[in-house]
Amino acid sequence: MCQNPNEHKLNPSHFEGSTEEKQTAQEVEGGFAAYTQGMKFFDPHVHMTSRTTDDYQALADAGVVAIIEPAFWLGQPRTGLASFKDYFASLVGWERFRSSQFGIKHYCTIGLNSREANNEALAEEVMEILPLFLQKEGVVGVGEIGFDDQTAAEEKYYRAQLELAKEMGLPVQVHTPHRDKKKGTERSMAIALEHGLAPHMVVIDHNNEETVKSVLDQGFYAAFTIYPFTKMGNERMVEIVKQYGSERIMVNSAADWGISDPLAIPKTAALMKIKGISDADIQKVTYQNALDSFAQSGQINEKDFIDGLEIDQSLKFNGNTVLRGGQAPRIDKNSIFIR
Repeated sequence: MCQNPNEHKLNPSHFEGSTEEKQTAQEVEGGFAAYTQGMKFFDPHVHMTSRTTDDYQALADAGVVAIIEPAFWLGQPRTGLASFKDYFASLVGWERFRSSQFGIKHYCTIGLNSREANNEALAEEVMEILPLFLQKEGVVGVGEIGFDDQTAAEEKYYRAQLELAKEMGLPVQVHTPHRDKKKGTERSMAIALEHGLAPHMVVIDHNNEETVKSVLDQGFYAAFTIYPFTKMGNERMVEIVKQYGSERIMVNSAADWGISDPLAIPKTAALMKIKGISDADIQKVTYQNALDSFAQSGQINEKDFIDGLEIDQSLKFNGNTVLRGGQAPRIDKNSIFIR
């Protein structure tokens, strides 16, 4: 969730690398696929509601086989409960269908985001409907929740949703704040522990060099968002994996309506390969750790997507299709005819 794109100084993400490293980055940008042939990726944080159908095609072409879409801040405040209901319904309905039309398995996490927790009257109403949506098929956690401005209201609803996650046995996806990140991250973990959440059931997201050691030392999963300007660049990500290894670390794109890149994971994998990180470690941080953490929901079966989904773009969702006038559907079946 990119909320403060102008705060470069508070959240430095530009990598001050050598001339050689900058040249390498340009090569990866231009031809990352040459380094990732045969790799499969799982993006545990991407807001496809904000992206085009072309992005789904690009993700599929790049080897992304599964994604998780957290409920988030859409860019302007929602004014009523109905808009939350429709949004949550789209995450388990239309967006899942749209993803399937490109062979990508779509999961989601559902929650009241920190920014809108500050509208307490509406937040109370949203809390009432969360249990209903958290029981839907393919909902793999409570998220993204946590702190933005670190207000009392944000803490109130963060705590309430931790209790909900504990009650329903679901993993938690925690958004850490852009401002005063270290303090907000420590506070998020302390509250989760206070509520009795096992660290292995909590994914602390949007980490950086300041927070990673404490997150790993306390047993939580540490997620890193490759996002221009406000979060991490992938050259910094490579250095973190070199220093801390691949245990409980995962990479995501958090691609949304801001200037972001849904191909951040395959591009980062390519850069890791160039920089000498082993294929086994790359697989863990770009696929396996995301799978292991969110599969604790009981909602993920790798067999459902590891070999790709069968694509049939002639299908419709509530009468709607991803195709537009004149476009021919792609159907992957065992037909003898090739047309």
